[in-house]
Amino acid sequence: MSREILLGDEAVGLGAIHAGISGVYAYPGTPSTEIFEFVERKAKKKNDIHAFWSTNEKVAYEEALGMSWAGKRALIVMKHVGLNVAADAFMNSALTGTNGGMVLAVADDPGMHSSQNEQDSRYFAQFALIPCFEPKNQQESYDVMHEAFELSEELALPVMVRLVTRLAHSRAGVETREQRPQNLLRPSKEIKKWTLLPSNARVQYSHLTDIQPTLLQLAEDSVHNELELRGKLGVLTCGIAENYLRENLEKDHDFSILSIRQYPIPAEKVRKFVEHVDELLILEDGYPLMENSVRGLFGLVGAKVRGRMTGELPRTGELTPDLVREALGLPKLETAHDLSGEIARRPPALCKGCPHTDSFRALNEALNIFDDPQVFSDIGCYTLAALPPLEAVHSCVAMGASIGMAAGAAHAGYLPAVAAIGDSTFSHGGITPMLSAVQQNVNLNVLILDNDTVGMTGTQRSMSTGATLDKIVHGTGIDPEHIRIIEPLPKNHEVNVKIMREELAYEGTSVIIARRACIEAIKR
Repeated sequence: MSREILLGDEAVGLGAIHAGISGVYAYPGTPSTEIFEFVERKAKKKNDIHAFWSTNEKVAYEEALGMSWAGKRALIVMKHVGLNVAADAFMNSALTGTNGGMVLAVADDPGMHSSQNEQDSRYFAQFALIPCFEPKNQQESYDVMHEAFELSEELALPVMVRLVTRLAHSRAGVETREQRPQNLLRPSKEIKKWTLLPSNARVQYSHLTDIQPTLLQLAEDSVHNELELRGKLGVLTCGIAENYLRENLEKDHDFSILSIRQYPIPAEKVRKFVEHVDELLILEDGYPLMENSVRGLFGLVGAKVRGRMTGELPRTGELTPDLVREALGLPKLETAHDLSGEIARRPPALCKGCPHTDSFRALNEALNIFDDPQVFSDIGCYTLAALPPLEAVHSCVAMGASIGMAAGAAHAGYLPAVAAIGDSTFSHGGITPMLSAVQQNVNLNVLILDNDTVGMTGTQRSMSTGATLDKIVHGTGIDPEHIRIIEPLPKNHEVNVKIMREELAYEGTSVIIARRACIEAIKR
């Protein structure tokens, strides 16, 4: 055994390596990116683990499922909104089950530090009827990876491990163990299990529902679900929230505590806890899953239930020790200094010398001949063009949505319908709406910002850049005369504006590729 100082993300990655994985599959997205990058760095030293960024989360999940089918262990990594993209494969994998162990590490983002929503992936685990671990600290993040892979192979089910931003991006000491050997190649021979024709799927779904009592009993007996009965004031914590509670309690406190870190919800343990206390505060970093479950599944049983839904804690955002302290009714801690006045806001901005700045300056000028033009944007560095001084884009919803939304606006008669999308986002989710637009010859202008990398999350590899991107765009069937390539530089500004206006005047689907490498990627 050894001791290492690790991020929560790194603890998950190292735990997976030591659990004997043969592959890691992911698409970059904060706060999950560092899990893959850690495994990738380790894999390069021995070249014994497949580690290559996937085109999107659905592809990552399916690649991992194929490795599991072959009998080897696979780790899948994504952020919470990435699971929306992978949901089709994810839900069906609960029916196919696994052969080699397969664990999905999902990093949720309460408070939306770098995301467009703060959805709670525990609901996805509940929806799919699979086990879920929610570690409270870095040590447990490492330890549960071993348990999760063993459980996946024991039950022949995928297993989820849910992190949150504060755990993913903070460091602590972690005791590690010996690395387990990787599984041998042993492809599954269960054809009916893996072929979800309705006749087979019905059998698999019945099996999934039949083993739910087993999953429930595992949660009831789990060391990660700890019940401590003391006084009549109770606190139920989930995952990292236990840390915030312990920070505020003296050793001789009189609170009864139930800490839940493995799901499905251990109903009997919760029932016993609720029946013991008169008043109950529920602490969970994310949606009020436990709070709603206690009210809806178990009833109040005479106890007053407090939490996010009753106003003792904010309905949105991440928990903090101070918020928990206030909810407990404890006096505020003294601070060395009081805040004097408001802290100046420092909104994120495009880097100095960023090619996107020149692209959007040209687009703004090209569009100034229209009354109040709106540009549908996508997810990436270029979304920051929504802020001053550019204020060049006006929507950001989901990966690839810019093209689909612009096409829908064009269907409604809105002109000019302009979409702005990055090279990596185009391969992730932009190709399919582009195919649809080309087939209909929608009056749509697509600006693909090719900076040769996945810039927003740390300059990872892009799957559609340079000549590859050009071939993909041509392959959609678009008129080659309306595929234009520009170099976004100040010296080319007038030429770029002219090209953009020419394509805005064209009645049909057109693409302008603005190609210049990310300055941060070049530095690296």
